[in-house]
Amino acid sequence: MVVGGAGGKGILYENGSAAGKAKMIQVTVGAQAGGQSYREVIFLETKEALQHFKEDKVEFSGQVSAVAAKSGASANAKYADGVLVFTQERGGLMLEASVGGQKFTYTAF
Repeated sequence: MVVGGAGGKGILYENGSAAGKAKMIQVTVGAQAGGQSYREVIFLETKEALQHFKEDKVEFSGQVSAVAAKSGASANAKYADGVLVFTQERGGLMLEASVGGQKFTYTAF
C-alpha cells in the first residue's frame, strides 16, 4: 500500500469566457508504482453542475489506470451528475490500482 498525491490548476470557462480559476488536489491509497503527467478537461452539463463546481462541491473518487509513455486509456468519459471528464495522459510510466479522489476549489476572477 502506497499513498500518492497530485495537484493542478486551471481556468473555468463559462459561455466562452474565462470566469475564474480552479485548483485540484488528489490523494490515492493502494498499489501504485511510477509517475505520470496528465491533463483533464471537465464539462459541466447543467447550471446545477456548474453551481456545484463553483461552490467547491465537485469531487471524484475511485481510480484504476495504466499509462506507458504517451499512450493510455481513459474509461471515464460519461456524464455523471452533470459532469463529464476527459483525461489526456501527457507522459510517464504508471501502474496503479488505488482508491482515493480529487477535490476541486474555485475562485472567481
